[in-house]
Amino acid sequence: MSGAVIQEKKINPVFDWLFRLVKGILIGIGFITPGLSGGVIAVVLGVYERLMKFLAKIREQFLQNFLYFLPIGIGGIIGVIAFSAAVDWAYANYPAQFIWLCIGFIVGTLPSLIKTAGKEGRTTLHWIIMVLLAVGTYLLMSWLASAGSVTLKQNFWSWVLSGALIGIGVVVPGMSPSNFLIYLGLYQPMAAGIKSLNFGVILPLMLGGLLALVLLVKLVAWLFKHHYALMYHLILGIVIGSTLAIIPKGVSGWGVILACAVLFMLGAAASYGLSKLDEKYPHDSVI
Repeated sequence: MSGAVIQEKKINPVFDWLFRLVKGILIGIGFITPGLSGGVIAVVLGVYERLMKFLAKIREQFLQNFLYFLPIGIGGIIGVIAFSAAVDWAYANYPAQFIWLCIGFIVGTLPSLIKTAGKEGRTTLHWIIMVLLAVGTYLLMSWLASAGSVTLKQNFWSWVLSGALIGIGVVVPGMSPSNFLIYLGLYQPMAAGIKSLNFGVILPLMLGGLLALVLLVKLVAWLFKHHYALMYHLILGIVIGSTLAIIPKGVSGWGVILACAVLFMLGAAASYGLSKLDEKYPHDSVI
């Protein structure tokens, strides 16, 4: 109809706040779940790019961005603290089922991530880079899994290192800090420290994470500004490769296989629905 004015659909402010809180909880769970990456979850939930821009130019529109990320930050804290024990228990007692649930969540978000990656155009080279990085990530993670593990002494500096790994996991989507912490023998003690609110663990973790963000965020923001398609296809490659690498091996028993299949489908359906819901509403640009 000529002359008709189409009004942009606006989200209810209360629902929007709660929606971002849920996103934060999911991101927090990603940080403490072996095989997952809080950075990847931030990407597929439409949070990552805006967060990098905010941290790179923190004084620009500070109040607007602070209010936007406030529920995400609260949710992240809830996700880490409330689910540290649950995730640790599920991973220890039902590892195959739990990991297939996580894989389902990642797979469900891939269509949205692929769409986002091509928002500014792409070439055949971008697809090739994605495939090569997926293969490289898979081989690297498989090698790390077969290389055994070492154990670092638990002290202030080891927790700062752990926090730095988590911070790098924010800046570099696809990297799962929990995998490296397990390799270093620090994952279980970290989960226990967070669960018991041990600030001798929590404070150096926060310090290490902050240092990693300060040192890396400007570089990553610059790369996204000047090489958008390349950066997102690099992320896609890491996501695909790391997901393939955490597929459980040696799963047997029809009951276990059925449970894994059901949880995979539930995880995929839930994350796909969340990503589609997120696409219905516009994301304000920070810059």
